[in-house]
Amino acid sequence: ALAGLRFAVKDNIDVAGLPTTAACPAFAHEPARSATVGDKLAAAGAQLVGKTNLDQFACGLNGTRTPYGVPANAIDASIVPGGSSSGSAVAVARGEVDFALGTDTAGSGRVPAALNNIVGLKPTRGLLSARGVVPACRSIDCVSIFALTVADAVDVLRAAGGHAPEAPWSRALPLQPGFFPERFRFAVPQAGQREFFGDARAAAAFEQACARLERLGGTPVEIDYTPYAQAAAMLYEDAFVAERYAAIRDFFDATADSHPAVFAPSVRSIIAGGRRHSAADWCAAADRLGALRQRCDAQLAGVDVLVLPTAPTAPTVAAMLADPIALNRQLGHYTNFVNLLDYAALAVPAAMRDDGVPFGITFVGPAGSDLRLADIGQRFHHDTGLPAGATGKPLPAPRPLARPAGSTVRIAGGGAHLSGMPLNGQLIERGARLLEATRPAPDYRLFALRGTVPLKPGLLRVGAGEGGAIAVEIWEMPVAAYGSFVALIGAPLGIGTLRLADGGTVQGFLCEAHDPAGQPDITAHGGWRA
Repeated sequence: ALAGLRFAVKDNIDVAGLPTTAACPAFAHEPARSATVGDKLAAAGAQLVGKTNLDQFACGLNGTRTPYGVPANAIDASIVPGGSSSGSAVAVARGEVDFALGTDTAGSGRVPAALNNIVGLKPTRGLLSARGVVPACRSIDCVSIFALTVADAVDVLRAAGGHAPEAPWSRALPLQPGFFPERFRFAVPQAGQREFFGDARAAAAFEQACARLERLGGTPVEIDYTPYAQAAAMLYEDAFVAERYAAIRDFFDATADSHPAVFAPSVRSIIAGGRRHSAADWCAAADRLGALRQRCDAQLAGVDVLVLPTAPTAPTVAAMLADPIALNRQLGHYTNFVNLLDYAALAVPAAMRDDGVPFGITFVGPAGSDLRLADIGQRFHHDTGLPAGATGKPLPAPRPLARPAGSTVRIAGGGAHLSGMPLNGQLIERGARLLEATRPAPDYRLFALRGTVPLKPGLLRVGAGEGGAIAVEIWEMPVAAYGSFVALIGAPLGIGTLRLADGGTVQGFLCEAHDPAGQPDITAHGGWRA
């Protein structure tokens, strides 16, 4: 599936024959086995090019906490590249590889994507095996994917994913059908809760992104961002930071006090903070997080997706080095909560600001919604007209995102279910999306069934070539919603197999031969709308 594609992996992911350093030379070791995800990608035909730089031990969202030099942001070298998966994002943005693996605990697979004008897919926890990955917070770590397009990222997800029992937190989770409704509701923080830390250009870019989503069929819904922000704060300010200490406890205890220079100062401070928490502290924090999750889930239940700025601002390297803790915390304002609450997320480019700095947004959904997020993410990304990363090349044409076999059904509507007509909402509310406007084969005639309330169209199959040109729309609907939709269809109509002008077939509204008897033949109008 990935034959001919080149990829790189973040240097906290094992590759047999190459050292794993996690950006700490004293920690370097050469693993006997490659990580599970790397083996799967190789089996799918992808070619490993090499390993990439990172914030040490994946602690940071800025890309400057490394002894190997700061990777230059591919768009603007004066701003941070984002972290901790800095090198992976830069390599993709420059076109040095077709895709790259990172990791994501607090936003490391999303912030670098936004700051380098590329796509960052943060899968649902456990979809990609973390065996062979140096842990940061093992229970919430995710292997992430960087690519120039959403479709490429989805290809990698499919090739590398799957339940892997060797990994403690891997899980077999069926993904929701991979499409998004044409008309949708997207949640955004209330206007007074949108934080950009004084960056007016970023604030304006987010407003423009929301306006673009409205043009693409979205309706914004403001929600209270408070519980998400409170959950985000728990990642570094509560007992969950103990996981960072537990991940490398033996190495840290052996070196942190006797050889403190082994660590970047801010990284050492973060990991050392985990020492002070007890198991009871962790249990109390888990309860608090569970309560926040209930509030957050309840708000998202009424919308199709949560939309956020990926990074609220883009600090310069110089500013980050001068104030590494506060500015790094700012970068995680909209990302830190996602893994804690077990959500999926997809970061896509949104705009190039007038100062040349890239800006991106993130689509967030419940666990298992990865393919749905990919569908709206691709629709949005390709509508921006932005170039691919820093390559200067235009994005290729969007491609249909592969969906699990049997997860959807196509249905043709030619009456009140047409776009904008009174019953179209029955399709929209079931997650259906419009595929195309077309016509059936010229083997059907259209009648107005005046004995019905409201007036209904009756499509009747007649002899080959004895019909007319009648406008219909083809919609795609989740199989899970199909039964409830069919149950709404009243006599004298039913669902049957409709033959299309191109020779294909689709489910569609038909009526029996006796129903149109004596009713007006309206075939000449060319469709119900007319």
